[in-house]
Amino acid sequence: MELLKLSDSGLYCEIGNFFIDPWRPVDRALITHAHSDHARPGSRSYLCQADSAPIMRLRLGEDARIETTSYGETTTINGVSVSFHPAGHIMGSAQIRVEYKGEVFVVSGDYKTDPDPTCLPFEPVVCHTFISESTFGLPVYQWPESKRVFSEINRWWCANRDQGKTSILFVYSLGKAQRVLLGIDASIGAIHTHGAVENINEIYRESGVTLPVTHRVSGERKDDWRGALILAPPSAHQSAWVKKFGSVSTGFASGWMRIRGARRRRSVDRGFVLSDHADWRGLNSAIEGSGAATVLLTHGYTSAMVRNLTEKGLDARTLATEYAADENGGE
Repeated sequence: MELLKLSDSGLYCEIGNFFIDPWRPVDRALITHAHSDHARPGSRSYLCQADSAPIMRLRLGEDARIETTSYGETTTINGVSVSFHPAGHIMGSAQIRVEYKGEVFVVSGDYKTDPDPTCLPFEPVVCHTFISESTFGLPVYQWPESKRVFSEINRWWCANRDQGKTSILFVYSLGKAQRVLLGIDASIGAIHTHGAVENINEIYRESGVTLPVTHRVSGERKDDWRGALILAPPSAHQSAWVKKFGSVSTGFASGWMRIRGARRRRSVDRGFVLSDHADWRGLNSAIEGSGAATVLLTHGYTSAMVRNLTEKGLDARTLATEYAADENGGE
């Protein structure tokens, strides 16, 4: 019997009778992280890394039954050993290690290998089968150093301030926004946030992450926004909400900005290459670090990565899932 297999509801461990990041409600769901394309409502119970719990509670509701575990702690479920290990994606993100009778699978969820002060760094976990995302699984996707990107954002913000404009930077509300806040120079001016961003900021602060001062944008405020930086989710772009800020310059922080033309398609003034997913080099190094002979690739450019890994002598295949890009995700 295969230890993990796909079912109509998602990745299923029949021996342990649990699912990992199911896309339909199930009795027991193990969750790699709190982005809504991985942590979906309706399941009877959830198990996640402890730092994910407050975010999952915010998104799934007070009635959700959420159990927690610490990184590296082993839980036995119907004879199957399960442990959570840092994925470096966002706060509380985890790779889930599943072992039964000496066979080891690792489900990586979403991950990145670049440094991020808002979460623990990615930790290679040795296994026989590694289930990896492949969101940016093409050689063209190679990220610049994050310090350089933050310097670009700072220069853009300063230039807009000097011209009397408001800078609106579209960022995913969970993970990306907090990473940006810790990377930019907060002394340039006031920082205001969309409610979706500020709700997550509050959870990060309560969890011990020291973020710079931010001010929630509310309908009643009559502030002069000139010179300020506004952080907002991509869903706010081209909405009536943006119109209150007067003369603006817009930017978008995402790995998709690596491709020429992506900024134009997003209809923003500036694109900044900053992703909370592994780039081509990161994917390859993570897969190599796992020591896995079998690699199953989910969502993204799986075909190119399959060819690349097959040429290296690995058993690489696409695993068709229903994971999809989410505006609260980390691209």
